[in-house]
Amino acid sequence: MKFICDASDTLTWFRLENDAEAARESQIMAHAVEKYFRNEWEKAARTHRPASQRVIEQNIGLNAHIQREMPLFLTLRDGTGNGLVTAMLPPRGVEDAGFRPIVVGAHNADPYPAHGEAIRKLAEHFGLALDRDRCFPYRRG
Repeated sequence: MKFICDASDTLTWFRLENDAEAARESQIMAHAVEKYFRNEWEKAARTHRPASQRVIEQNIGLNAHIQREMPLFLTLRDGTGNGLVTAMLPPRGVEDAGFRPIVVGAHNADPYPAHGEAIRKLAEHFGLALDRDRCFPYRRG
């Protein structure tokens, strides 16, 4: 995982960088982020164009390309490493009118009541609008 920003003295946002981290996030949070991470990884990998035709050099730059092109998958953790919120933001964290960010808690619950301030800090860090009506995909009640 890669540090993204602090949300408070005890909460921190990290980027999930590989499928093992996404799998662990799915397990901790009891939701399907792993499936979405793998799908986006594969989609980004298909757009990679090797700089060289030599077989041994074809994957040079692949991981960097994937990290640039796929959505950002993020996790909010407390000081002991407990998963609290999972977010999917547009590639490079740049606003994209055709991309709907997703922010969910454990079991796909609404994270905004308990972690709204931490989500606001993430939004501020990237300069994105991450309000509940736009980002929380489930309407319960």
